Amino acid sequence: MRKIPLAQIRNIGIIAHIDAGKTTTSERVLFYTGKNYKIGEVHDGAATMDWMVQEQERGITITAAATTCKWKDITINLIDTPGHVDFTIEVERSLKVLDGAVVVFCAVGGVEPQSETVWRQADRYGVPRLAFVNKMDRTGSDFFSVVAQIQERLGANAAPIQIPVGREADFNGLIDLVDKKFIHYKEDLGKEDMGKSFEVKEIPEEMMGEFDKYRLILVEKVAEADDMIMEEYLAGKTVTNEQLKAGIRRGCIANKFIPVLCGTSLKNKGVQMVLDAVVDYLPSPIDVPPVKGTNPDTGEFEEVVADDKSPFTALCFKVASDPFVGKIYFTRMYSGTLTSGTYIYNATKRLRERVTKIVKMHANHQEVTDSISTGDIAALVGLKDTKTGDTLCMEKNPILIEAMRFPEPVIQQAIEPKSKDAQEKLGMAMHKLEDEDPSFRVTYNQETGQTLIAGMGQLHLEIIVDRILREFNVEATVGAPQVAYRETIRKSVSSVGKFISQSGGRGQYGHCVIEMSPQETPGTGITFEDKIKSGAIPREFIPAVKQGVIGAAKNGVLAGYPVTDVKVVLVDGSFHDVDSSELAFKMAGSIAFQDGMKKANPVLLEPIMDIEVVVPEEFMGQIIGDLSSRRAKIVALGQRLNLRTIRANVPLSEVFNYATITRSLTQGRASYTMEPSFYSEVPAHVAEKVISGSANANARKTF
Repeated sequence: MRKIPLAQIRNIGIIAHIDAGKTTTSERVLFYTGKNYKIGEVHDGAATMDWMVQEQERGITITAAATTCKWKDITINLIDTPGHVDFTIEVERSLKVLDGAVVVFCAVGGVEPQSETVWRQADRYGVPRLAFVNKMDRTGSDFFSVVAQIQERLGANAAPIQIPVGREADFNGLIDLVDKKFIHYKEDLGKEDMGKSFEVKEIPEEMMGEFDKYRLILVEKVAEADDMIMEEYLAGKTVTNEQLKAGIRRGCIANKFIPVLCGTSLKNKGVQMVLDAVVDYLPSPIDVPPVKGTNPDTGEFEEVVADDKSPFTALCFKVASDPFVGKIYFTRMYSGTLTSGTYIYNATKRLRERVTKIVKMHANHQEVTDSISTGDIAALVGLKDTKTGDTLCMEKNPILIEAMRFPEPVIQQAIEPKSKDAQEKLGMAMHKLEDEDPSFRVTYNQETGQTLIAGMGQLHLEIIVDRILREFNVEATVGAPQVAYRETIRKSVSSVGKFISQSGGRGQYGHCVIEMSPQETPGTGITFEDKIKSGAIPREFIPAVKQGVIGAAKNGVLAGYPVTDVKVVLVDGSFHDVDSSELAFKMAGSIAFQDGMKKANPVLLEPIMDIEVVVPEEFMGQIIGDLSSRRAKIVALGQRLNLRTIRANVPLSEVFNYATITRSLTQGRASYTMEPSFYSEVPAHVAEKVISGSANANARKTF
């Protein structure tokens, strides 16, 4: 029997640029909802949601943490996500399963680079959201400037539903534009109050001009998103508070309107209003469109109806290792109910799994429960072969929900155990970490004999290595970080692969013809298409050809880097009644791909970073000059208070340890943020160095 009606559930995430105040806001949410009896501060290393040792030491969020709390009879499943771009996979997989999001902006920094990244991720998954402009108490805070940036830079139909009263250190309340009230925070209530007490008053006469101005803007913006409000507005009627609230909710759920709130989480002001807005405006599981999937048997599209009576359907969006129970599988329930001890079906892997235990998570603490229902977010224990992005369902009602998109690593480094005893432990540790984090990859370079770990940035790999050394107690030596180059082709070619072997007895015969061409859309990776006609190659051997192609694509022909953005079409081939085998066709596919790469004008690709440097005016020339010397392309120059911003695209290979460089150029007064943007062709003179360097490394290892 369902305990909580679906309409009373909110599955939300808190997303933002690094240091905008996500975890600080989450801690206030837990305190005001009664989940925690005290507030844990990030700067003290005591935040509940930052439970990892590495998070507490660095004061940043590394892994997405889930919890459940209640506000006004509404159950809120909350996920606090990282802000650092190196851990963007945590935001990606959280947004995949959430129904709504609170996007936190710094009142001083405004829309920062990672703000744009998480906004695009939310756009991709169609997640309704509201904006919370935090840190209103800081010097230089400007609420209306941030609202303008949200409208201009993010292209959002956004408008304040509150406006601040007082500026910077004098910020003491806000005017609610929907319910027409003044919320006032007193300063003399003592530290124990922690923002729980505030006065709700009539709006003072001197503030009515501001109220009328921004209330009209709000009504106009909502009317753009909602036909019912538009009719009232055009008819010249007064839009009531109830009508406006309903219009904001409809516009928000339809992703046509973004309500903007303000406050300061650290000073405990405005967070309760954010919770009210989550309840009033963000959708429940039945307000969002049904999740779409495909039937793995028929290939037909199907919809998953959010109902306990529908067949069980869920998505595993995260795998984590627990020291006491082993692996736990974070799962979003889309339909049906699930009880512990049940056998379920992994439609992605096409195998059965058994759920031995179900737990509700509060950061790293677990609460055992017998069952979960539609709309719940919980963790399953006992699964063996499930991975991030796998669809879980019942075998008699199979369905495949669209998998998640995982970013490509841009940086790699070699890692070697210090002893033979550590070899096995290192392998186990890296296998566990790969299961947990799909943006972390482990490869073995056959030519150099090195184990390479790859990730999204230097901090990402630093955390991984720290966990290997401390959490898994493995003694290992780590090489210097290197750029994760890629290889691709620039022209279309046809290529033949033949593998014929006769050594007495049954031989081997595989023959295939493929056409290779560059992908039209960068970032697509390797795609394989079968266009065999008239049975030139038997159907059972075609997957082997694909395996050979995918295997060969792991090592390019220029410098051995993985190949990307190549479309492969299998067009012809031949077979032998006796000698043909899967192995022969796998080898033929590999030979055809490698031969085609050599003929198709192969080029080296390098990761290009989107960098934003915030610098005092007097050092702007030095920074621009330095970036230009690093093959950077300046994209935009801007102003942020009395500082200048420089936005550029720069190759990753040119900005290793850039923090040291900016400090020396600006007397330590500049800061920067950087995130992977795209892969671009390496200039010829640089490519020669990379290729010769790779060849020399292989030669040194060989001799």
